This record gives sequence, structure tokens and C-alpha cells, in this order.
Amino acid sequence: MSEQDISPPPTSAVLLSVAKHISFTCAKPNKAYLDCKRKDKNPAACLEQGNAVTSCTIDLLKDLSEKAPEELKAYCECMDYYSHNFLKCRKEQKAFEEKVPPSS
Repeated sequence: MSEQDISPPPTSAVLLSVAKHISFTCAKPNKAYLDCKRKDKNPAACLEQGNAVTSCTIDLLKDLSEKAPEELKAYCECMDYYSHNFLKCRKEQKAFEEKVPPSS
């Protein structure tokens, strides 16, 4: 695995830190998955849609890691250290979102 392929593992701190980005970038696969789950309660029925959500999120994490590696790392580490308390990590959040705005 090359250095370029490395992205942060999708821990809860990482996922919370990039939640805004996920909501913009992965909106279509997330909606397709939720629509599928509403129609069919069978867990196996929506595996394809679930895989699309996972792929979108992993691709997004790789992209964010390439564009703002230091800012993402600082924000995620802050969120982990302060038990996901956004209020304690506003400085890191601001630096991260200035480098990669959520709607980009």
C-alpha cells in the first residue's frame, strides 16, 4: 500500500469530524440506502446500496486526507481527545473546513 492510499481509519471521531462533508458528498447513495431500508426490512435487500454508501465515504476520506492531511488529523485527534465534544474543537474544525469546505 502506498502512502497515497492511506486515509484515517473510520473511527467515530473521524466520522463525526467529516459528517458535514459526508452529508453533501454522499447524499445520493445515503438517500438510496434509506429508501431501500424503508421499503424492505430484510438486511440483505439493501447490501448494494450499503456498499455504495461505504465506498462513497471511503473515497471521501481519501480525498480529504490528500487535500488537508494536517487539518484533518488535528481535528480528528481533538475530537477523540475531548470525547466528541465539538465545542472543544472549534479551532481545529475551522481550520479544516477553511481548507476543505463541506460543500466542495
